[in-house]
Amino acid sequence: MDTSIVGEVIEQMKVLPYEMQWRVLEFTRALALSAPRGVAGSQLLPFAGAIAASDLELMRETIEQGCEQVDADEW
Repeated sequence: MDTSIVGEVIEQMKVLPYEMQWRVLEFTRALALSAPRGVAGSQLLPFAGAIAASDLELMRETIEQGCEQVDADEW
């Protein structure tokens, strides 16, 4: 974490009215909740090869057939 950014935010917060400070706090909380979450790729490696190659090929073909078409009347 860049402490110079945190320090700058704190300095700016000090001059804001109380209501605006609350808005900043709510905004930072919302940002924290929206941050992407996940696991490291190294934790997923044990699952490599878990899906049979024939199943992967079937999925690929199905996606190509069903997802690459546009239905102009859909909307």
